[in-house]
Amino acid sequence: MKWLAVACALGVALCWGMYGPTLSHARAPNREWGPFKPYLFIGIAYLVIAVIGGAMMMKLAFNDNFSYSGTYYPAMKFGFLAGCLGALGALFLTFALTKAGGKPAYVMPIVFGGAVSVNAIAAYMSLKQGESVSPLMWVGMLLVAVGIVMTAANTPHGHPPVKASPASAGGDAAIDAAETNAASEDTAT
Repeated sequence: MKWLAVACALGVALCWGMYGPTLSHARAPNREWGPFKPYLFIGIAYLVIAVIGGAMMMKLAFNDNFSYSGTYYPAMKFGFLAGCLGALGALFLTFALTKAGGKPAYVMPIVFGGAVSVNAIAAYMSLKQGESVSPLMWVGMLLVAVGIVMTAANTPHGHPPVKASPASAGGDAAIDAAETNAASEDTAT
């Protein structure tokens, strides 16, 4: 059954790994709209998939009930907290890839390498007295940091945008340059 967990984890990596590149296509070509206009629909997608998918999995896969009181309260409390963390992460990522000027080529390795390290630190902090951690965890975290830098430094970043020359500042030449610039930005992300 572990193969199923690995397959699901790879599905998460695929979906979340494509989040940044997909979001980069949601930018306005000429700054016609703000960078958080797509975020509204990110939230709607989260809501629809979480509510419908969660309800279907609860009922079909586990034949669970829909009670959240009494002993079921932690499911609501920590589920809401996890959802807030996921949504805040998406908010930070959206800002990083839009207004902050980040590119998926280096933002995404930082996000995923950092998430692995944060997860390891959280697990370490939850150890009970007398439990210990292998020193290899710290070596692994160091290797993750090296991997983030290597991945970000060597990921293709696309061509720099083409700038219009001062002589062609008006007319069709300026429009062609703007379209070339927008196309270059799209291929760079």
